[in-house]
Amino acid sequence: MHRTTLALAIPTALVLLAWAWPAPACTGITIRAGDGSVIFARTLEFAVDIRSEVIVVPRGRDHVGSTPAGRPGLRWRSRYASVGMNAFGQPLLVDGLNERGLHVGVFYFPGFAGYQAIAAADEVRAVAPHELAGFLLGTCADAGEAVEAARGVRVGPVVFKEFGFVLPVHFIVTDASGRSMVLEHVGGELKVHRNPLGVLTNSPTFDWHMTNLSNYVNLTVSDVPPLDVAGKEFKALGQGAGLLGLPGDFTPPSRFVRAVAFSRSALPADTAREGVLQAFHILNQFDIPKGAARSVENGKPVADYTLWTAASDLKNLRYYFRTFDNSRIRMIELKSLDLDAKDVKTIPIRGAERFEDVTGTAR
Repeated sequence: MHRTTLALAIPTALVLLAWAWPAPACTGITIRAGDGSVIFARTLEFAVDIRSEVIVVPRGRDHVGSTPAGRPGLRWRSRYASVGMNAFGQPLLVDGLNERGLHVGVFYFPGFAGYQAIAAADEVRAVAPHELAGFLLGTCADAGEAVEAARGVRVGPVVFKEFGFVLPVHFIVTDASGRSMVLEHVGGELKVHRNPLGVLTNSPTFDWHMTNLSNYVNLTVSDVPPLDVAGKEFKALGQGAGLLGLPGDFTPPSRFVRAVAFSRSALPADTAREGVLQAFHILNQFDIPKGAARSVENGKPVADYTLWTAASDLKNLRYYFRTFDNSRIRMIELKSLDLDAKDVKTIPIRGAERFEDVTGTAR
């Protein structure tokens, strides 16, 4: 009876959780190439256009954090320039890398994010959840420094004005050496997880996802041999039988398993360029077309879709991206920009897909 009650309660809780929160579905992977380069790549899904653009945040820029009470929080000056995607025209990075090869990605974390209490004495070191990525990129050179910096600040429940609620997010930090860490605020405390696989999706917590991988230890990229049953031989119906049972839906647990399977089994890339292309090909498996993942919010149907996909070359300091409207891969080289500019610079990402007419090349 006890086991039956628990089995019924868990699906019910998950359904209620899904209705209580919007559920953007982001997927991140890490590719290590033979030339020593490290590529972190991710998708960004949402049910509305968050109007992202690429921004360049210069060195020496002064910032002020936010507090739940609306008073000024932590004050800091950017030591390092960074480039990446913002949202709603704000000088805030959702995803980006800095000039030392540190990458920080913000991922949705609904139902589990629980931020720190901010007392009056804490306000001088307080930042909002949506400000933490920019703080880390502006002040840290590697993952170790980022972890220590995150431990040294207080991240409070500050409302993101464009949405009207506190963003439930967690963070993945990756540096040019390939070291990867996950930062999660749960129950009012900062939880730090070493991430040897370099993969992240959304809820539940990172340690839960790692435990869940134990359910898939039978999977293999190699074809399975024929099976003899009572003298009758049964053969696989085609290539890929070793991955039979790999979850194919868009839920965060399933995407986490697939991201590990594809990123860790991909044939090694020799160069950073090959690694970037490999990352985009892998993330094709996570591209959500409009209408494939729907929910109802405020009585209206909404559908998550992949707004953009980005890849950061942490060795060569290049930021690559493509968008829902234009699948052509575009690149910004951070080293070629004015990193001491007075203001934040914006690089538009809008633009429709271009079809190349190759009819005249027929021979």
